[in-house]
Amino acid sequence: MNKKEFALIVAGGKGTRIKSSLPKQFIELCGKPVLFHTLEAFHRYSPQVQIVLVLPADDFETWHALVKKHDFSIPLVLQTGGETRFQSVKRGLEKVEGPGLVAIHDGVRPLVSENIIGASYRLAAVHGTAVAAVRLKESIRMTDQDTTRAMDRSKFRLIQTPQTFDIDVIKKAYEQREDPALTDDASVAERAGHPISLFEGSYENIKITTAEDLVVAEALLRSRH
Repeated sequence: MNKKEFALIVAGGKGTRIKSSLPKQFIELCGKPVLFHTLEAFHRYSPQVQIVLVLPADDFETWHALVKKHDFSIPLVLQTGGETRFQSVKRGLEKVEGPGLVAIHDGVRPLVSENIIGASYRLAAVHGTAVAAVRLKESIRMTDQDTTRAMDRSKFRLIQTPQTFDIDVIKKAYEQREDPALTDDASVAERAGHPISLFEGSYENIKITTAEDLVVAEALLRSRH
């Protein structure tokens, strides 16, 4: 039996590192806001995916104005975010009715492919957790005060989103106390005692954080058309 699929899109960025007064999820990328590309990727994967979008209360007005301007019509549920990402995800999960699977994804990863989204749901259905990750391309060194030492990069992975979970698993995990060491949903689930299954993400699935990322994202999007 197919499990119900949800997507929880967290978009609480401010755009400070990108030197923009507009939150980075609303910056235009190839003619429309970054966030619209992200939402469209999940809708392309399956129009049946139920989308919950978590935004800061201050951004609701901007969101509604952009929806009107771009005639954006993908159905979704809006939820007000919290002070931190942990709180925002926790609030978003309140709008997710199990049983089923929920893919938690950064609103500023607009280049996620339908293949990666689909793989995350399939794996989470089997293992209860499925987290996109890629191998390191560069050498890495660990720094410790005045010394540095080379590390075996084959033992490390760069973690992306989507991070997809059985709904009951992740809801229960988010009942624990917030801790700054819990930097993503995988770390929250892991601390609650769940092993984390990784699957191959994509180097194209970049997170828009700095101005250069926008240039790269635009080039990648144009190469797809």
